[in-house]
Amino acid sequence: MQLEGIDRVELSHTPTPLEPMTRLSEALGGPRLWIKRDDCTGLASGGNKTRKLEYLLAEALELGADTVLTAGAVQSNHARQTAAAAARLGLDCQLLLEEAGAAGDADYAHSGNVLIDRLCRARVHLLPKDTDMEAALDTLANELRAEGKRPYAVPVGGSNARGALGYVRCAKELWEQSQNLGVDMDLVLHATGSAGTQAGLVAGFAGLGVEIPVLGVCVSRSATEQEDKVLTLARETLELLEVKAPLSRGRVRANGDYVGEGYGIPTAEMVAAVKLTARLEGILLDPVYTGKAMAGLIDLVQKSSFRETQNVVFLHTGGAVGLFAYRSSFDSIE
Repeated sequence: MQLEGIDRVELSHTPTPLEPMTRLSEALGGPRLWIKRDDCTGLASGGNKTRKLEYLLAEALELGADTVLTAGAVQSNHARQTAAAAARLGLDCQLLLEEAGAAGDADYAHSGNVLIDRLCRARVHLLPKDTDMEAALDTLANELRAEGKRPYAVPVGGSNARGALGYVRCAKELWEQSQNLGVDMDLVLHATGSAGTQAGLVAGFAGLGVEIPVLGVCVSRSATEQEDKVLTLARETLELLEVKAPLSRGRVRANGDYVGEGYGIPTAEMVAAVKLTARLEGILLDPVYTGKAMAGLIDLVQKSSFRETQNVVFLHTGGAVGLFAYRSSFDSIE
């Protein structure tokens, strides 16, 4: 894979650690659980989007952009990392934020990620639920061009083929770390939403010629819909890399059992998973993505989906600042 030939601006603290979760593994009775700490990438508390932004904003700089635009929910981790990256690079930033998830809660509206957006001097535009965000991005970009600006629109979640290169790079990093540790990865599990993280991992492992399953725990749609989305993007990513590795439908796996009532809406299982991980490992998860993914992992372990000797890697995609926006969901902490 010729990643080296594609422009990238360094924004992340990588390689991120790959660490055992010994106490959680013992509490659940196996398998051997590991955590890939992509919550430690930097940029205003880190997260998975930073890896994607390294490739996307390199293109923005190459094109001479002076303003970065992107979209997401009010508590978007992606928007927060985009605002921080723009600040680092001296670019203006405008964010289109949809009032989805726990809209109406004062903490949701003003704390967590959106507070950091404003600290980074991003201009925030609040839009109603079910807005066509891609169309809204196009409209704003055209308005800025009419004002003489040079905007660069980052897709929702940073999830196009160029953004997914960040997780092609992560796949290579994970493979090298596991080899150095003498650990055979039997599964990589993570939260999957806009599809770029999972598509990058799937494409990356395919390009390396290694058969490591990647299971995405859905946070916003059904497993079938998510698998279709990931497969399309993974193939586009391999095409961008000019890699001829075949990618069958069977290489893409998603589980839609832990979405609950919808994107950004808390579940009791998420709350329990966040508490357990904090108390056993001192690791903070988030309510929208990693908390639901960990709830899925815990449930799969309890259903004996893995052997005790297997190695399962949980990819922590960040977002713990979102806990402050969902404070009311944890009011019953004991």
